[in-house]
Amino acid sequence: MPSWTLGEVRGAKATEALAECLPGLFRLAVLMDPTFPGYRTFWLSVEASARSRGMSVHPVEAREAGELAGAFTRMVKERAQAVSIIGGPFIYSVRSQIAELALRHRLPTAYPWRAGPQAGGLLSYGSDLHAAWHRAAVCVDKILKGVRPADLPIEQPSKFELAINLKTARALGLTIPPSLLLRADQAIE
Repeated sequence: MPSWTLGEVRGAKATEALAECLPGLFRLAVLMDPTFPGYRTFWLSVEASARSRGMSVHPVEAREAGELAGAFTRMVKERAQAVSIIGGPFIYSVRSQIAELALRHRLPTAYPWRAGPQAGGLLSYGSDLHAAWHRAAVCVDKILKGVRPADLPIEQPSKFELAINLKTARALGLTIPPSLLLRADQAIE
């Protein structure tokens, strides 16, 4: 198996899940904040995964909340059929606004964390943020007790989760394939 980064895994798997929900998906918009340092890794994985499935990929940038409505207008103008969300602090903070705009424009969304579908997006594939925050707290505790940061092991998430918002799927007129539902860690009603 190739050595993939976490960003590559999450981006590819989220794109794959969108493609399963939308047979015939061929125009994918990718919403991203270019000021987020990790966006390029996610962008490259989403782009590669989408292109390998014959999709055209259209990057759309937003750096602040006031740019989101215009970003969705551009997506619609470019005839996007779905949106892959690239995370980061700003995008996470406006996840509900993104979900509302996506639903208004009838664009299914894939997020990199469960909070996206919990806010009304269609689905997510990513690591459990609460578990990551807990691990970070454990590391901080060790540092406060005298362990040198350089002596702490580098940790990566080992569990990834798929969440699907069934209410959003119904609102978009989508039928989630049973095979995808079976793999879901959480189905939100």
